[in-house]
Amino acid sequence: MFHQKTLSLSFIASLIFFFTGCTNGEKPVYKEGYYHSGIYFGKNFSADYQQGIADGCRTSKGVYTKSHDLFNSRQDYNDGWFMGRNRCLHLLVVEED
Repeated sequence: MFHQKTLSLSFIASLIFFFTGCTNGEKPVYKEGYYHSGIYFGKNFSADYQQGIADGCRTSKGVYTKSHDLFNSRQDYNDGWFMGRNRCLHLLVVEED
């Protein structure tokens, strides 16, 4: 009986540490690189790629935004636009009346 209680208490303690993350209350350290709408996209993106991410993200949130000139002439913008649209899709908020 004692062994079972000890096992149960250690299991509960493990769950508490697992779900609380056993943190010391400090803010998380952010990676260096490009962020948009609170999402980390990565490092070393050109300005066109970053603009594509921003426009794609706005599009996925419901405001269609795309520079068709850049989309058709700059592969970095094109790739960034699709990445932004896909990674920000969960940010779409649909208001119901």
